[in-house]
Amino acid sequence: MKLCRFGDNRLGLVTGDQVRDVTAALDVLPTARYPYPQHDVLIANLPKLAARVGEIAGSAPVLTLKDCKLLTPVANAGKVVAAPVNYKKHLEEARSDPELHHQNQIAEIQRVGLFLKATSSVIGAGEEIVIRHPDRRTDHEIELAAVIGKTADKVTREQALDHIAGYCLGLDITVRGPEERSLRKSIDTYTVLGPWFITADEVGNASELDLELTVNGEPRQKANTRDLVIGIADLIVFASSFYTLHPGDVILTGTPEGVGPIKPGDTIDARITKVGAMQVKVRGA
Repeated sequence: MKLCRFGDNRLGLVTGDQVRDVTAALDVLPTARYPYPQHDVLIANLPKLAARVGEIAGSAPVLTLKDCKLLTPVANAGKVVAAPVNYKKHLEEARSDPELHHQNQIAEIQRVGLFLKATSSVIGAGEEIVIRHPDRRTDHEIELAAVIGKTADKVTREQALDHIAGYCLGLDITVRGPEERSLRKSIDTYTVLGPWFITADEVGNASELDLELTVNGEPRQKANTRDLVIGIADLIVFASSFYTLHPGDVILTGTPEGVGPIKPGDTIDARITKVGAMQVKVRGA
């Protein structure tokens, strides 16, 4: 099942080039009052929601996908957990390019661990990346994003994949400089998730997915998730050994080699096999 959030916080079921407006299915979600939950209520209740979507989809209004402004499919991620230099060739390029490392030590992911991105940086495919520091280099990074479906606390490798609700395509936008990763990658609009959320059963084995990104039609990044240094299951084990993962938390699994600069006026096209494809515009502040 492919679910999108579009327009004025509408819920859509994506089928081909159409979107069925199944916003009415949100009525099955529990009501919340302050203090609000620290997780995404839709993802936490996905089985119940999916059943309701199936019941009403046949009679739901139909829209054309290209006419829908797509928002982030995960509206209330409690955390965005990111994996740095998780492709060997990207580690090599980061170490060799002064514009990437800025005299920082670029160590293996096993040594530096994971980092967090501010949830305020998250947008959807129909929104725009806004360059906040035009005097500094800002780069694109394509990543597979795994969305946690149930609470994960110190899970084993055998349990890990059972905690994934589904996947999105992710763009981890980065301003280069000497500061810590979390600061440089948490700028507003610098985490793009989309174009929709696709349930794990439709993706199947996420360890053999092709990733590809172009800027203004120019090929930049092309790789396969089989080349991850730490695989998806082990990333969940790693993360959940330090903090509890909750429904709707997002794990950005890392970017391959080929990262490069973007500027206002650019158009990024990104795709991941079985997950989806999206086009995102870049503009100035």
